[in-house]
Amino acid sequence: MLCMVREWFVCCALLCLVSVSPLRAADVSAEETPEPAPVVETEEVVVSATKTPVPVSQVTSAVEVITAQDMKKQNIKTVIEALRLAQGVAIFSNGGPGTAASATIRGGSANQTLVLIDGAIVNSATLGSYNFANLTTDNIERVEILRGAQSMLWGSDAMGGVINIVTKRGEGPLTAGGFMEYGSFASIREGGSVSGKQGAVDYSLSLSRWDTSSFSTVNYRRGATERDSYRNWQGSGRIGIDLPKDGRLDFTMRWMNSDVQLDNISATSPNDVYGSKIRSQEYVFSGSYEQPITTWWTQKLTLSRAQEASLFLPGTLQRSLLTGAFGIPFGASNETRVLSNRLEWQHNFQITKLLLLTAGYQFREQQGENDTGLTNRILSSNAGFAQAQFNLWDRVFATAGIRHDSYNVFGDATTYRLTGGYYHKETDTKLRAGYSTGFRAPSMNELYFPNFGNSRLGPEKSQSMDVGIDQYVLSKQLKFSGGFFWNRYRNLITTTFDPVFCAPFSTFGFCPQQLGEASTKGWEAGVTYTYSSDRPLLKGVVVQAQYTNTLTRDLDSQSRLPRWPTDQWSASVSYQPIDPLWITVIGRYVGSRFNTTGDRQPLSAFDVWSLAVTYDVTKQLQAYLRAENLFNEKYEEVASAGVPIRSIFGGVRVTFGGKS
Repeated sequence: MLCMVREWFVCCALLCLVSVSPLRAADVSAEETPEPAPVVETEEVVVSATKTPVPVSQVTSAVEVITAQDMKKQNIKTVIEALRLAQGVAIFSNGGPGTAASATIRGGSANQTLVLIDGAIVNSATLGSYNFANLTTDNIERVEILRGAQSMLWGSDAMGGVINIVTKRGEGPLTAGGFMEYGSFASIREGGSVSGKQGAVDYSLSLSRWDTSSFSTVNYRRGATERDSYRNWQGSGRIGIDLPKDGRLDFTMRWMNSDVQLDNISATSPNDVYGSKIRSQEYVFSGSYEQPITTWWTQKLTLSRAQEASLFLPGTLQRSLLTGAFGIPFGASNETRVLSNRLEWQHNFQITKLLLLTAGYQFREQQGENDTGLTNRILSSNAGFAQAQFNLWDRVFATAGIRHDSYNVFGDATTYRLTGGYYHKETDTKLRAGYSTGFRAPSMNELYFPNFGNSRLGPEKSQSMDVGIDQYVLSKQLKFSGGFFWNRYRNLITTTFDPVFCAPFSTFGFCPQQLGEASTKGWEAGVTYTYSSDRPLLKGVVVQAQYTNTLTRDLDSQSRLPRWPTDQWSASVSYQPIDPLWITVIGRYVGSRFNTTGDRQPLSAFDVWSLAVTYDVTKQLQAYLRAENLFNEKYEEVASAGVPIRSIFGGVRVTFGGKS
């Protein structure tokens, strides 16, 4: 009891400490300490919004960037943890570390969110979505989140948005590093990295391992007693070569090998399952060649492959958490193998300072098979796209683009996008607006899964619109942003019970049909503040906060879309009292929602708080700590799925050579 009281006292003290206004501190010491000069930082550049580098102040789409520095300061170890704090993004996790986790944007579904790792499309060919379960933040430089329909540039699966993940690029002299961490749930993490640049060659390599053994996949508060283990090996690398005449070769690779034990997280009849697990191996390869042809013409060729093999083992025994009865788990051992290839050739033509034209061709191929009867199938497409970017006096910006995809299974899909923006330099104000269309090709399971798939399906389609404003003050130390968005989805693929319609596809009467229509709308708001000084006990403060209101509607049933909260927000406050120490408090709120369709299985709202501390013992050694679920909140992201109780993790990072 005394420990709990002490924890609450420390947390409250920290919250009070970081909420002290820097302006008030300045009043006290104004006569003693002069105002520091504002920090000048290089403006962030975004690539995913136009497929060309564009400064944030000129981007006319809704985009957010999470950097490696952000994730390190908060001691975030997985990409899905970082995405939980992003604007307009909802995360659904089926339990603890290693269990299926998906990201959705602005009320869309997981298979309407395109995920790329270094230019490789990693969405599953069979499911349509990407499982973030095993993706750690090791060797990741940045995560770009592009909200709204982006099919004009990126094709199928991007009708809700794009999450673009980029591996670190080596620079400077040879740098070697390592880390080791231990914490709750018998969690052990360790890893090492090497990076640098020698002549024309730069490199960045990492290898890590993560083990846990005491986290229940099904919520232990429902009576689960068995604890599930998780193991994750992860390696990544990026090698770049600077070529003559500003050319560039890039090669990247990421390997994930995992083994996670599972439970049955059914909302109506959850079970502790003994011996059930998934073993998976995932490889992501990509290579790109970029070369200016003339002073006004550049080209980039990208080749990529993502492949995964996952073996499901159903287990030997299960215990119902409702009745306590034992039984045999349903299902049989099954291995699924998926493959995704992508080739893209892009050309940029700088016609004048005012106009940049982009044209390109993309070939995409997906393959999938499993041991339950899905024979090797191939989905392929050829696409051409063209885009014009206008920049008038670095004040008025616009883009206009069109794309045509031709698929081997359902035919053609044409999408377009129009965006515009105005930047008023005198007041540091940016206005932006956009309208776009999107589509999603049916997944392999929806088309061909034995005794279920409907080979007559066509693409889902969408319309997307948003408007927004960004306001900078205090020499861009303080930024306010806000916006409104609207989406309309048509021809949605839904699984229905219709024995007559499904007779050609299924003897069970269940099959996918294109009956669904849905709409989402809402508004987003955010604030970012960065302050630094030489004052005692006030070296720096960084505040980040965002709020998203999302109204979703199934236009057929007039109910809300499953699992999407109307209200959600996140906030973090980082405080630097002395140079080597950073203290960060992070909060996240998710409003009430329904676990399934038809407004059934309600899930309560929750707010979860965590604390991250980093301390530079020396230039080469950093100690860190992260405490999660500080107030031991009882909640579930998905009905009956396990979530962390109050837990703590601590470790050290070591760096040699280069820059620390």
